[in-house]
Amino acid sequence: MSAEKKHLISSVFWNLLLLSAGSVVCAIGLNSIVIPKGFVTGGLSGVCLLIYYLTGTLSPAMWYFIINIPVFILGWVFISRRFFFYSLYGMIAFSLSLQLLNIGFEINDSFLAILAGGAIMGAGAGIALHSLGSLGGMDIVSIFLNQKFGIRIGTFLFAFNMLLFVFSFGTLDTDLVLYSIALSFVTSQVLDHTLTMFNQRKMILIISRKNDEIAKLINDRLGRGATFLHGTGAYSGEDKKIILTIVHNYQLKRVEEMVFSIDPDSFLITENTFNVLGKGFSKANKY
Repeated sequence: MSAEKKHLISSVFWNLLLLSAGSVVCAIGLNSIVIPKGFVTGGLSGVCLLIYYLTGTLSPAMWYFIINIPVFILGWVFISRRFFFYSLYGMIAFSLSLQLLNIGFEINDSFLAILAGGAIMGAGAGIALHSLGSLGGMDIVSIFLNQKFGIRIGTFLFAFNMLLFVFSFGTLDTDLVLYSIALSFVTSQVLDHTLTMFNQRKMILIISRKNDEIAKLINDRLGRGATFLHGTGAYSGEDKKIILTIVHNYQLKRVEEMVFSIDPDSFLITENTFNVLGKGFSKANKY
């Protein structure tokens, strides 16, 4: 078997694994915590829950499957086939998980339920979105609007959820709607953290009189590249070379030790970066 074919099989397996795991985790959060408490989530799953609460017919899993049909037609026409099929698998896996998985959690306090439900659902959605697909729903619509009209994905999802919650005020108890808004906030925070936790890096700016020596050590000992930025001291008027490098989180202390062992008078600035794409780091997802 060729190396390219092995890579393709591995890639497909990995994406399906991420979608399957994300589906199971999200379904557990919904069935075990959110639905028993009567909360409404954001996105298309929130629409399905609202319909389920109002009508009492079918199940959230069946409503999710039905409402996704026109959404997937949109995805088939305007988004890539690979993204469509991965998302189709994710949607089916999520619907089946919703239908079959129901692990009971005895959580009486609503605020604890918000924290637990939001953390579980956010983690599940983040795992799924590390793949080249999605679990269906508004992810497909938001990607379409972003590609077609340049509307930011986060802006669209925020506006859609606000409309959903405003509508919920007329159909559900006010306390439940407010709890649901808090749940959506916790879910989004955990989702963002899950998406960035495997890609967060440290960007370092180093100002030193021994920048050539420091840059060589960063390259030789850590295997990381470095770039010289040219600046001028505002007080001294001296021309300076500033080292810019990006390292993994666990390499930060080694950089600090190297820098200050060479030049104790160095000036070092560290910033978190949440999306580093390129050789030696992550690759951009191509839908």
